Amino acid sequence: MEYINELLSRYRQKGILIDTNILLLYFVGTVNRERISKFKRTQQFIPEDYDLLQSIIAYFRNIVTTPNILTEVNSLTNQLSEPERSRCLAEIAQGFTAFFNEFYVDSKTISTDGSFIRFGLTDSGILQLARNQYLVLTDDLKLSVHLEREEVDVINFNQLRTLGW
Repeated sequence: MEYINELLSRYRQKGILIDTNILLLYFVGTVNRERISKFKRTQQFIPEDYDLLQSIIAYFRNIVTTPNILTEVNSLTNQLSEPERSRCLAEIAQGFTAFFNEFYVDSKTISTDGSFIRFGLTDSGILQLARNQYLVLTDDLKLSVHLEREEVDVINFNQLRTLGW
């Protein structure tokens, strides 16, 4: 817990890069907290996880994302039924102006990284962008272990859930 609090404090001004599933949780929860546990793409979460995520987002001055993450969130959002799908997309659009800072790492650069074959475009892009700049928040154990090995600061959202941060 002390280590996590230290990471959060260290990156409060710099920013946090939020991975796809966690960002999807945010948008689904913003539209309908009760949908979180019922939507197949967020059913591993509960409404209280959304509350936790809201407090994390409010803590940071800079919320970082990539076009690849947003594309994945968009695709998963399209699996919602109406009117929640449209409301979710409206929230994403508002996020572009309200709190996202979107950074692009070109696919050519990402694909030349040794992690590309194992992790693909989105996760390798997270590695490229976050290194020495941002804290990463993910629920992907494989990605979080890899980021730690690459000396990229990362918090697995599931750790926060169990610790009751």
